[in-house]
Amino acid sequence: MSGPPTGYDLLRNPRLNKGTAFTEAERRAFGLEGLLPPAVTTMALQVARRHGEIATLENDLQKYLVLSDLQARNETLYYAVLMSDPATYMPIVYTPTVGEACQKFAHIFRQARGMYLPITVRGRIKELLSNWPEKDVRFIVVTDGERILGLGDLGAGGMGIPIGKLSLYTACAGVPPQYCLPIVLDVGTNNQVLLDDPLYQGLRQHRVRGEEYLAFVDEFVAAVQRLYPKCCIQWEDFANFNAVPILARYCDKICTFNDDIQGTAGVALAGIFGALRLSGGKLDEQRFLFLGAGSAATGIAELISLAMGCEGMDLAAARRRNALFDINGLLVTSRTDLADFQKPFAQEAPPASTFVEAVEALRPTGIIGVSTVPKLFNREVIEAMARINARPIIFPYSNPTSRSECTAEEAYRWSEGRAVFASGSPFPLVEINGRRFVPGQGNNVYIFPAMGMAVFATEAKRVTEEMFIVAAQAVAEQVTEEDLSMGLIYPPQSHILKASLHVAERIAGYIFDQGLARVPRPDDVGALVRARAYRPLYGD
Repeated sequence: MSGPPTGYDLLRNPRLNKGTAFTEAERRAFGLEGLLPPAVTTMALQVARRHGEIATLENDLQKYLVLSDLQARNETLYYAVLMSDPATYMPIVYTPTVGEACQKFAHIFRQARGMYLPITVRGRIKELLSNWPEKDVRFIVVTDGERILGLGDLGAGGMGIPIGKLSLYTACAGVPPQYCLPIVLDVGTNNQVLLDDPLYQGLRQHRVRGEEYLAFVDEFVAAVQRLYPKCCIQWEDFANFNAVPILARYCDKICTFNDDIQGTAGVALAGIFGALRLSGGKLDEQRFLFLGAGSAATGIAELISLAMGCEGMDLAAARRRNALFDINGLLVTSRTDLADFQKPFAQEAPPASTFVEAVEALRPTGIIGVSTVPKLFNREVIEAMARINARPIIFPYSNPTSRSECTAEEAYRWSEGRAVFASGSPFPLVEINGRRFVPGQGNNVYIFPAMGMAVFATEAKRVTEEMFIVAAQAVAEQVTEEDLSMGLIYPPQSHILKASLHVAERIAGYIFDQGLARVPRPDDVGALVRARAYRPLYGD
């Protein structure tokens, strides 16, 4: 049996490579003398070197590529860079930059990462998964590439999403990267531009649907359960008509969740808890109107309803306080085109064909955009919300930035500075009449990495809806009075690791309370979470 890698093999092993930080003794011991410049560099200097290089680059996609190359070369240094300045690097390794990276994936491809499981290997998925070198996988983020952010069907190019999500599991909450596996289920693409592109790397066929598709997903889940019995599967960027039934199919059988449905719901609920500290009132007194009626909208609406139920409201009554609006207007009971997952939120109300008409009729305290259609929170809508509410809640959550329903400046200016604002993508500071506003970002990064850390620390058997309510409360309770004074309703992203470990501790406590953990409950749950967290330090 061969020993640990040496020489060039060691330098090309991203998990073991230290680059110029190898000591002189290590260089002699591992056959590295002459293969590196003679000066030994500290990690701090390596991080500073990367900061300097990235700062000189002209656009964020170039920065994304430099970081991707670093991840493939020196994983420890990659996470040290990300964790040294998370507020700067999160928008580069994930939204909004990852959207452009997915669109151009075939043209910027450098090195394979994760696993691609094409439907042409049905019957052999377990065999392919066995090729992954790590034998203890705890987290899989998987996509079929059909609904990437607000950009649509990007096929195999959707791999950028699982890679980015799992990077944030580690950088934001300390989930050790060796336990993480990004996967694309390639069932084809209906994007003709990709099919016509000679550089496209996925299956050159239209998407498989129906029973054949579900059988493929079933085989995937079964293979994961056989090979990695402690693994949690996170579903990501599936089309609504697949996302909802897939989650329903597995949520009570395995440890799994859908971040677009449940993570988005958790971060929206956290924003609402924060917003209520500015606008006043109780949760069960609020009424929300959603622009968009897909799985993200119904996921948020359902979690808000469950949280209202926790305050004593009847669940059916709570659902009536969450209305949806889609391309065909307000979802009302007289409509005959509603999917089953939308029907609980249909209103006993006259139809409304424009969004501002729905605002005037329902008089919501907050509007939440998950439409992926930009600029639909127009001046008329924002001014109507400001007439109805002293502090209107305005949440344009669609990603990437180009798909946002409005900008931060528009929301603040059209509401005369009274909006309680949060968006899905980042926006810069806004100054109006001498007042300074810091736009909050309702980024799922406050939820899913912490959920992952809690599941990792407790080896949880299931992920439940209530765990996302606990997560939302834990996020909101970290918002300070100083944050609120600037209009900020989420904790600063610069302190995301500290915030995530706090959220993970709260979720882990709930997991133990509910008997869902596979490990014994310790005296100090927070100490357990912190002890399991990854730190980007070079090993001996």
